[in-house]
Amino acid sequence: MPANSVRRLLPFAALAAATALVLSACAAPGSEGEGGGELVWSIEGANLSAGHMDPQVSQLDVSGMVQRAVLDSLVFQEADGTFSPWLAKSWEVSPDSTEYTFVLRDDVTFTDGEKFDAAAVKANFDRIVDPETASAQAAGMLGADFYKGTEVVDDYTVTVSFTQPYAPFLQAASTPQLGFYSPAVLAKSADKLKAGGPDITVGTGPFELTEYTPDQEIVYTRNDDYAWGPHDTEAPKFETLRVEIQPEASVRTGVVTSGEADLASNIPPNLAKDLGDGVTVDSIEYPGLPYSLYLNEKYGVFADEKVRQAFARGIDIDAAVEEIYFGQFPRAWSILGSTTPGYDASLEGSWPFDQDAADALLDEAGWTDRDTDGIRMKDGKRLSVRWIAWTPVPDDRAALANAIQSDLKSIGFEVQREELEPGAYNEQYEPKTFDLTDWGFSGVDPDLLRSHLHTDGFQNASQVSDPQIDALLEQAVASSDQDKRNELYTQLQQWNATYTAIVPLYSPSAITAVGDRVEGLEYDLYGRPLFYDVTVG
Repeated sequence: MPANSVRRLLPFAALAAATALVLSACAAPGSEGEGGGELVWSIEGANLSAGHMDPQVSQLDVSGMVQRAVLDSLVFQEADGTFSPWLAKSWEVSPDSTEYTFVLRDDVTFTDGEKFDAAAVKANFDRIVDPETASAQAAGMLGADFYKGTEVVDDYTVTVSFTQPYAPFLQAASTPQLGFYSPAVLAKSADKLKAGGPDITVGTGPFELTEYTPDQEIVYTRNDDYAWGPHDTEAPKFETLRVEIQPEASVRTGVVTSGEADLASNIPPNLAKDLGDGVTVDSIEYPGLPYSLYLNEKYGVFADEKVRQAFARGIDIDAAVEEIYFGQFPRAWSILGSTTPGYDASLEGSWPFDQDAADALLDEAGWTDRDTDGIRMKDGKRLSVRWIAWTPVPDDRAALANAIQSDLKSIGFEVQREELEPGAYNEQYEPKTFDLTDWGFSGVDPDLLRSHLHTDGFQNASQVSDPQIDALLEQAVASSDQDKRNELYTQLQQWNATYTAIVPLYSPSAITAVGDRVEGLEYDLYGRPLFYDVTVG
């Protein structure tokens, strides 16, 4: 492979014909060779220290990304979307998809010496759905109100039951969010898992968390006893995984270019193109909900559908995304990304930039007057909305926000943006005292829309409350017929394209820069590095 090559890896739909990506490179002089050495991984990780070290509780992707080194899952999801044994040797699903029975391996131990068994599965799943745990994403993935319970059939057989059919469970069971902590930790230190650390973050994984300095680094040491990875992989071929927390993208690119780090995650497109010789750049488009704007219809002017529609049509999304992301990230047309099962490609091009149409919609909505700043007025009030953003805000998203504000100002629509620290953000997010906010949300199963659009969805920032939409989401999660599910999710995507609760902007990719000392690196379907077969040259 040429030095500093850039590859856009296959989207989910095409991965059925591909194996997991493996990068090969030449070993550097003076390497320790197979069986030893240290791999240095530079990540953004800015909010890990704010109580996000526990994937069973945190909603941040980075939590699951780093703790995959410690937390194993019942099953492994392959590149083609199918599932293979992991901690579970086999499983059966009841005909109505309400019961999943797993036969577990009997040779797995946690790094504190505790046995992994059916009781450990039950302890972890019951902890996730316990209201005192305050889990949102993991509890939702475990079915939330649908979760009936976990029954210990015998020492190594466990049945997970739901009150109604729950089709997405196997996919959820393959993620670190539903990974397993030592029962001893859950009994004695569950309240410390959000902060994490040695002797706290204890799993069955290929590494043990041995050092943690918040906002600086996490050190994982090889679990020499590991012999139960996906495809029966054994202990890693290198000894230490050192995760350096470096929020600045320029720092991450600098350390991988200089050789101080072996790989760096979350590289922005503008920096990925000029990393020099000896660095390979891989780009994997996230499945899930694209980076989007969520319009709060219960708070201010977005209660009017015409205002929401004008907002979406008044932004030149194509131009902004192309300029800021150098063609690396495709403009999004739907609330499902193009690599997500059930994506409706018919929406592409269906709501293009059209400021004349936006102007007409705002006129119809009664915003016909203008103040001295050119901002539209109605009943003595300015057409102004507040956009709250969670910090830190990357430079690329700040530039995109500026472009959006500029486009909308030209049609008399004012957007005031507030970049808030997590605590201040939550003070407005919880009571929904804002007009719009933003994020992307990765996920392979389109059931993720339920958390964003259902009346009771924990991420329903738009405050949608529509019995028909609730019914579509409930039918989709309960169906085991994939064609029927796809049809229901198509209806939801087409509804949003008109209703405009969410304005999708672009589909991000996981961009990873890899130095030439690394061999055997693979990625999961979210583009997160996997280290099971890695050697460090």
